[in-house]
Amino acid sequence: MFDTLSDRLASTFKNLRGKGRLSEADIDATAREIRIALLEADVALPVVRAFIKQVKERALGAEVSQALNPAQQVIKIVNEELISILGGETRRLRFAKTPPTVIMLAGLQGAGKTTLAGKLGRWLQGQGHTPMLVAADLQRPNAVNQLSVVAERAGVAVFAPEPGNGVGDPVKVAKDSITYARDKHHDVVIVDTAGRLGIDQELMQQAADIRDAVSPDEILFVVDAMIGQDAVTTAEAFRDGVGFDGVVLSKLDGDARGGAALSVAQVTGKQIMFASNGEKLDDFDAFHPDRMASRILGMGDMLTLIEKAEQTFSQQEAEKMAAKLAKGPKEFTLDDFLAQMEQVRKMGSISKLLGMMPGMGQMKEQINNLDEREVDRTAAIIKSMTPGERAEPTIINGSRRARIARGSGVDVSAVKNLVERFFEARKMMSKMAQGGGMPGMPGMPGMPGAGGKKKGKQQKKAKGKRQSGNPMKRKQEEQAAAERKAAGGQGGAFGLPGAGQDASDFELPQEFKDMLPPK
Repeated sequence: MFDTLSDRLASTFKNLRGKGRLSEADIDATAREIRIALLEADVALPVVRAFIKQVKERALGAEVSQALNPAQQVIKIVNEELISILGGETRRLRFAKTPPTVIMLAGLQGAGKTTLAGKLGRWLQGQGHTPMLVAADLQRPNAVNQLSVVAERAGVAVFAPEPGNGVGDPVKVAKDSITYARDKHHDVVIVDTAGRLGIDQELMQQAADIRDAVSPDEILFVVDAMIGQDAVTTAEAFRDGVGFDGVVLSKLDGDARGGAALSVAQVTGKQIMFASNGEKLDDFDAFHPDRMASRILGMGDMLTLIEKAEQTFSQQEAEKMAAKLAKGPKEFTLDDFLAQMEQVRKMGSISKLLGMMPGMGQMKEQINNLDEREVDRTAAIIKSMTPGERAEPTIINGSRRARIARGSGVDVSAVKNLVERFFEARKMMSKMAQGGGMPGMPGMPGMPGAGGKKKGKQQKKAKGKRQSGNPMKRKQEEQAAAERKAAGGQGGAFGLPGAGQDASDFELPQEFKDMLPPK
């Protein structure tokens, strides 16, 4: 959703790089470009004015003029101010001292409240709670039935005593649900309320009556991130008419400009608490302003990526696999390769995962065109092999390749390529497990091999470099080269660039490159 904004900001900052010091004219030009980028992204005008004012004041101050790298300092300021307009710190749910905790969802019709109730229920269940959904939207046709289906898919309980479609009293349903939740030991109650196509008095009155009847611990305003400036107007009307404690953004996976979503927290004074970014029930998470700002500025979101990995991969399995790889490359079989691939797939869309990595902005188009079915095709090829072939792929000859290709519905060349890629991946993973770092990349920090010799083209370039004939100058050059080498040896986690390294130099492993469409 924020791709256009990210691209505009990236090109703006590119003009700053390489300048030893920034003049007032440079800062004015940068501020102008940022203002245009935000307005084009549909960010509310008052928010843009406040944002630009803060950035200019700080950029013209001592923190930039005295900085060793003024361009990086300006990017840091923009990042911090973006975090500020997105709400500052992450806001957590408030739970009642005595259960059940009551969460009321409010918003316009079509904002995605019913689906979001299921997503929130599933998310809370994953946090160790026992949530229950309440069908208090009795106006919209089939709203009760939809909530029941969503609850079943999410694996959570539902309270729906009335058929809906205009029949029943939503206030009574909401009130009775609290007693029912206590009896059935549900510690969280999520009340799905009715919406309207626009703000009207009847909607506000019904929402206010449900609020007074159940005294919710949290009222969450659900806003469609794609509706533009009307999101701000609607949010203000709900804040004044019913009141709410936090905002939930739905449909963040859309291709609208989405800047209005950035404005809601600043205009209403209420923080964004959750974000829904897909159609699946798992496409939902807590909203972190710092991580969203990092994504908008093209710096990736490694924390969310690590959290997803921790939820998917068990510590025991990871240790078992590490021990296997440490013994030698031959211990890692195609069965292990398939298991690893399927676990990565459980983390979600491959393109979304790649988008969270730093420096992926320059490959945005290729990532968006990535064929997610490539993983399924690879799995089909491996599953068409015999147990012996999976354990020892070196026995796969021409006739075996033809049989595997027929079984998986692919060309023989696809089988050959997979086996070759597997051997390369096995060699690389084994080298990493033994502390050698990624081939052609710096070693992992804190492991043997970190800061080891760089291979390939870089080494060739170093050989051809001329040395000064002046002994003093040559000594200084050698000392500087040693310092650069020591600094360059410290890579980041997962083989990504560490502190002080340029993310644009990062290269994807060959397995991911093979999945990307050609430029």
